[in-house]
Amino acid sequence: MAMSCKDGKQPLNMDNGKYVRYTPEQVEALERLYHDCPKPSSIRRHQLIRECPILSNIEPKQIKVWFQNRRCREKQRKEASRLQAVNRKLTAMNKLLMEENDRLQKQVSQLVYENGYFRQHTHNTPLATKDTSCESVVTSGQHHLTPQHPPRDASPAGLLSIAEETLTEFLSKATGTAIEWVQMPGMKPGPDSSGIVAISHGCTGVGARACGLVGLEPTRVAEILKDRPLWFRDCRAVDVLNVLPTANGGTIELLYMQLYAPTTLAPGRDFWLLRYTSVLEDGSLVVCERSLKNTQNGPSMPPVQHFVRAEMLPSGYLVRPCEGGGSIIHVVDHMDLEPWSVPEVLRPLYESSTALAQKTTMAALRHLRQIAQEASQSNVTNWGRRPAALRALSQRLSRGFNEALNGFSDEGWSMIGNDGMDDVTILVNSSPDKLMGSNLSFTNGFSAVNSAVLCAKASMLLQNVPPAILLRFLREHRSEWADNNIDAYAAAAVKVGPFSLQGSRVGSSGGQVILPLAHTIEHEEFLEVIKLEGVSHSPEDPMMPRDVFLLQLCCGMDENAVGTCAELIFAPIDATFADDAPLLPSGFRIIPLDSGKEASSPNRTLDLAAALEVGPVGNKASGDHSANSGCTRSVMTIAFEFAFESHMQEHVAAMTRQYIRSIISSVQRVALALSPHLGSQAGLRSPLGTPEAQTLARWICQSYRSYLGVELLKSNGEGSESILKTLWHHSDAIMCCALKALPIFTFANQAGLDMLETTLVALQDITLEKIFDDHGRKTLCSEFPQIMQQGFTCLQGGICLSSMGRPVSYERAVAWKVLNEEENAHCICFMFINWSFV
Repeated sequence: MAMSCKDGKQPLNMDNGKYVRYTPEQVEALERLYHDCPKPSSIRRHQLIRECPILSNIEPKQIKVWFQNRRCREKQRKEASRLQAVNRKLTAMNKLLMEENDRLQKQVSQLVYENGYFRQHTHNTPLATKDTSCESVVTSGQHHLTPQHPPRDASPAGLLSIAEETLTEFLSKATGTAIEWVQMPGMKPGPDSSGIVAISHGCTGVGARACGLVGLEPTRVAEILKDRPLWFRDCRAVDVLNVLPTANGGTIELLYMQLYAPTTLAPGRDFWLLRYTSVLEDGSLVVCERSLKNTQNGPSMPPVQHFVRAEMLPSGYLVRPCEGGGSIIHVVDHMDLEPWSVPEVLRPLYESSTALAQKTTMAALRHLRQIAQEASQSNVTNWGRRPAALRALSQRLSRGFNEALNGFSDEGWSMIGNDGMDDVTILVNSSPDKLMGSNLSFTNGFSAVNSAVLCAKASMLLQNVPPAILLRFLREHRSEWADNNIDAYAAAAVKVGPFSLQGSRVGSSGGQVILPLAHTIEHEEFLEVIKLEGVSHSPEDPMMPRDVFLLQLCCGMDENAVGTCAELIFAPIDATFADDAPLLPSGFRIIPLDSGKEASSPNRTLDLAAALEVGPVGNKASGDHSANSGCTRSVMTIAFEFAFESHMQEHVAAMTRQYIRSIISSVQRVALALSPHLGSQAGLRSPLGTPEAQTLARWICQSYRSYLGVELLKSNGEGSESILKTLWHHSDAIMCCALKALPIFTFANQAGLDMLETTLVALQDITLEKIFDDHGRKTLCSEFPQIMQQGFTCLQGGICLSSMGRPVSYERAVAWKVLNEEENAHCICFMFINWSFV
């Protein structure tokens, strides 16, 4: 039956073979019905004919066909709209790439010209000659100018002149060749999900540049970016002190901005800025900024205590409308962060353009994309929260952590004396604003009246352990460092009652259940609720265990991202879990200090192969470690907050100080285990280097040969150490499980650790049943008697789960009983063949 999909022209195919067209009135009536119910049932179609007389001469079968065709046209319309949007985006991206190609060609031409000039200059001028008549000094092809400028006029006319200069310099950085931009480490060439990102090379200060597409109009983009505290987590405040309109319709603003210090080892930064907003002749919107210094005849900002005055060189945003909606945006950040003012160990952080790109430049693009994504999605998530509300909770956690870490006196923080050691700093805050959210009255009659908040903070240097790996371990294995009694004490400051959680678990370990709330695009950051099972007790019944809930923010979990700060911030939440729930954030921040290329796999956890090659402890030459080109350093900052009553200050301070020191000790132990080179040099031997591990490897191979009649390893080595090394490097995942009522894993080779996404330190937290789904558990239970009687069994391919909840497929698996020297069953060994993450 031939049917037409043209609106209003659809024929009626009657039984006699003739086509009858719908009248305009019938089409209008059907369209109204379609908007109410696009897919009516048979009963509903008969009802429509009875209720609408104009359709009385149409058979129900024809009504069904009309609705089918109408749905077809709607689907085609949506697909056409989607393809048009994709085409507009590709067109805009093509334009962006062409502009970037033109800029790169100009840069290449300029570099070729400079190269020829310096070659000629080198031939014509003796190298020992030094020109002292000029104020510029030429070093490595770059001109570092040190002019002595007179003070600039800061009157309205003078500010307009500075604004126009700032605009010109900013545009030359955004689209020209004023700065040599190079590809950011870790980013693939060309555009990706984060846009085109580059960092400065050979210029004053640190610089980063990004360009990309966002699904927002230019005015909305400029409005969001000018509200810097909303998207830049390190920004404490931006105060607009003066606004001057310009004749061309633009605006000049004088701003004072403060940035939080990222660690306890350095002061914060502040800026005295001019911001110029204007519209170019082609309709592009520009927001550019620069520091004001050495000015006269106008406003000024004197130095502020606890801050170091930094300089913002011409920076800003170029926003151009995109055909069909959305914007093309260029972001430039160029700063001199005064690295001289921080300890030498931290200076790489303040001299790193990569760190600036991750924290500021790329954060701006991510935030804009997040806003655009929220606008195009459902207003309410399955948690009953709007995306903007969840984002606000993330911002409150991050801001509260920064406030506690910095401890500014104008927010009510004051330092109290130490116990003779200065490794942990204790601050107290008794201001009403800080206590507003923590003085709660329980509905069941119990009360908690807190008169102050205490913060304990410390920083430590870490080596040879990537921040993302360490943070992932701290998140997944809280029991390795946290004290349940302290968690219960912190939770007592908020109301605890019935708590209803929906959603699926993404992980659980040691009484800890992780339930996801939301994540930002590209999974750069995610928010979750942590359920600590039975760590507290009910006031009504002290014998009744009670769960504690934490709101937790995680970011920087991507091991492949270069220069990314990793954070784990959490706070107890009350029973209502309201959007304005009181929060006292605590947590960890790990900042990489070098951006050396990691010589490891993306899933590296505990690489103990190097330890296997080392003989007895102390036999390794001391120079070997220094030759490790993959050495990385990072600084970890810890800050924990607790509400307390004033008469308990000394007791709570002593408890908190001891708790922070225990956490530092636990983190150091974990970091040593996660760092093979540092661990071997420090004299720590892994379980694989012990005689027990070598014996276990020999038992595994002997039992496999005994039951299956073939060799497990293709090795000519006869010694136990050689067997252990070959087993460790085996390509298939091999792991042993103890014969207990609740079987836990006791050993795994490198492939097994990668598959489980865990470490030897945390392996014993994983039980056998947790890695299988329901079908896998049933299969294993049915095959277990055969393993014990026959000695082995072969399992068909299937799906299991890593410790982080990721599905892992395997082609097949073999399980066999491992016998000791007395021929008694020691454990069960599993080998998963050809496994991969789904």
